Amino acid sequence: MNTVTSVTYARDFIASLAASGRYHFTSIEARNALNVSADATKLALNRLTRQSRIASPGRGFYVIVPPEYRSLGCLPADQFVPALMDQLEQPYYAGLLSAAQYHGAAHHRPQEFQVLVCKPRRPIHCGRIRVSFLMRKNLSDVPVQGFNTLRGTVQVSTPLDLVGYNKAVGGIDQVVIILSELVEQIEPEKLAQAARIAPVTWSQRLGYLLELINAEEKSSALKRYIKLSLCFQIILTNVPFEIWIGNFSLM
Repeated sequence: MNTVTSVTYARDFIASLAASGRYHFTSIEARNALNVSADATKLALNRLTRQSRIASPGRGFYVIVPPEYRSLGCLPADQFVPALMDQLEQPYYAGLLSAAQYHGAAHHRPQEFQVLVCKPRRPIHCGRIRVSFLMRKNLSDVPVQGFNTLRGTVQVSTPLDLVGYNKAVGGIDQVVIILSELVEQIEPEKLAQAARIAPVTWSQRLGYLLELINAEEKSSALKRYIKLSLCFQIILTNVPFEIWIGNFSLM
């Protein structure tokens, strides 16, 4: 099969995927569909990439780029990251500024899509799309919420991560601004649930910041969790209660 024919078949292949509502595929799937050699498949996919019909945000992983996203040179990150992480069999969630957008902080559009993972990963540069990865312990236990995108569902974390990774969002002052926009959407019990698998200092900082923006009612469940957590540590260490609990501080 010559290169021109391979490209024609490759176009038909991606057109059939898009028609079924699927906008990602692997090089192995393409090779099996085209029934050609690995080299012929690579040449066909490279040509479609140069034509901006497809893009490759991961090794052996491709996305179909519809006309409305050709100027980006890739699908938006939230439309391919879930499929990519599923392909890699790695847990993830969108966090920090990217999560804040989904929760309602529309004025803080990040320059890159921020993803929390359990293993180190290099950032993705796909056309004008940028994806950064940060490590998070106990990631699989972190409470997340699914948000629908045009291509599926993306998993998103709570605002608790903002204080734990405040340098990645521009510092504590930036966190205060974001929390001010999110305060109506914050659910106290979900914050307390997320706090159980995070350092207690994160909860202390978040509680302090919520009080700083006059949202004490949002920190009620968090405050109860902190008291219980610190009391448990007091029992284990015999440290005077006053030293542990104090108040919500920026420790």
